[in-house]
Amino acid sequence: MDRRTYLASLSVTGAVAAAGCLESLPGTGGSQTVLGPPEETRGDPVYPIHGEELPSFSLPDPIAGEEIASEQFEDERAMLVTFFYTSCPDGVCPALMLRLRRAQEEAAAGGYGDDVAFLSMTFDPERDTADVLRSYATQRGIDLEAGNWHFLRPESYEDGTAVLEEKFGLVVEKVDPENVEGHENHGSLEYMFSHISLILLVNERGIVERAYQNVTAPSGVQPSELVSDLETVVNG
Repeated sequence: MDRRTYLASLSVTGAVAAAGCLESLPGTGGSQTVLGPPEETRGDPVYPIHGEELPSFSLPDPIAGEEIASEQFEDERAMLVTFFYTSCPDGVCPALMLRLRRAQEEAAAGGYGDDVAFLSMTFDPERDTADVLRSYATQRGIDLEAGNWHFLRPESYEDGTAVLEEKFGLVVEKVDPENVEGHENHGSLEYMFSHISLILLVNERGIVERAYQNVTAPSGVQPSELVSDLETVVNG
């Protein structure tokens, strides 16, 4: 069974937890990586893992006013790729942003900021407009002036879910907060999302070095570990 077929079976059975994260499921990789295989290998996850190519994708950066393609960074920069929405009420997306922001800070301090591209795709384009994303960057301490951070915004929710499912094997679904345990009192939210938290560390050859999952779990990747791995990948 290939990854996309497996994804379809997950969608039918509802295996993706609401607004949460599945267990980390790293895999083994090939010789084009700088980092060795992860210590733990469990199953065959649907998203790209160690040693696999990052799927090519292209999305608008509404703040910069340009289309950003993943392929434009190959042979030029390493990448940190993640998926989020600014209204996330449970701390998962802020945890993703914290780790990338720390990596951006350390890259600047270490003099390799121009060797990394930070690609953060929202899957809530209806609410995450350019102004909202710009304010979110300020709130989270993200330096947009560095020129290495791109918020990516699909034209529509349907376009975003198509990219996530077809390119990355990730299921994202709108849900009513009233139907999600622990979020019944989020009356200010018209909807939230079931989604998987994921950060992909990709080397300049476009090969995934690490797929960090479930960042808010005790076993999830810590900011210092992400920074260390990124620096190792950039330095080759």
